[in-house]
Amino acid sequence: MTTPATNPGTGPQAPTQNPEVILPTLFGEGYGNYRIRPTNFLVSFVVHTIALGLLIWSGYWVAEHRQEIKSQITEVFAPTDISPYVMKPAPDKVGGGGGGGDRDKFQASKGALPKQSLEQITPPAVVIRNENPKLPVEATVVVPPSIVLPHSGQLGDPLSNILGPPSSGTGSGGGIGSGSGGGVGSGHGPGVGPGWGGGIGGGVYRVGGGVSAPKVLYAPDPEYSDEARKAKYQGTVVLWVVIGPDGRPKDIRVQRSLGMGLDQKAVEAVKLWKFEPARKDGQPVPVQINVEVSFRLY
Repeated sequence: MTTPATNPGTGPQAPTQNPEVILPTLFGEGYGNYRIRPTNFLVSFVVHTIALGLLIWSGYWVAEHRQEIKSQITEVFAPTDISPYVMKPAPDKVGGGGGGGDRDKFQASKGALPKQSLEQITPPAVVIRNENPKLPVEATVVVPPSIVLPHSGQLGDPLSNILGPPSSGTGSGGGIGSGSGGGVGSGHGPGVGPGWGGGIGGGVYRVGGGVSAPKVLYAPDPEYSDEARKAKYQGTVVLWVVIGPDGRPKDIRVQRSLGMGLDQKAVEAVKLWKFEPARKDGQPVPVQINVEVSFRLY
């Protein structure tokens, strides 16, 4: 019988034991061939710490700005009476309107209208470029004060769906919106809404009812198109035109067409015309008229 070999003076050798390792998974023990890198645990710890910090900070920020958040939510869901803002064009009197902007990249943000007044010295603005003017003047829009409109809170366009960032709009000439002239909305002038020349609106003046007719001061003849000249074609184009307070034609549209390129020639000619503007109560006002442009071969 064979016996196990032993060293002289010693008994049978005991199996070797590895020293106990603290947190074996941290050092890759106990996973066989798949070794775990300690840096993974470090990265995970840092990421979770940052996430926890952001969560705590966001809760603190919400608590500090709860009034602003509440006001924003109120603006979204609170009903706003803007029915005077979208009046239909009247057949014999002004619909009025106005618009503006600061050539911003964003559309005008939502907000309340400024104070209504019969005259305007300073147009409204959402983004104030000069916070310390030499002579501060309250911003207004040219709307009869008898028309009651909400004007509390941050200024803006009541019909806008944009809650932020604050913007005076893509229009020009001061004011708020996508139009021009220092008002609020998509129109032209110091008023509110689509239309011209102040007031609340959706239209322009018509001749009559105290509104005088504009008078032509300069009206060059239109050119003939080659096609109509060869066909010896004659007739009259009727255009729908708004004559602005400056006596310049705007928003020219074809009311009755002739074709053969004569419609475009008529529009090009009327763009060069100059008028003495229509007046109401001695003040120049925008007015809508029909203009006839005749083409005759002599």
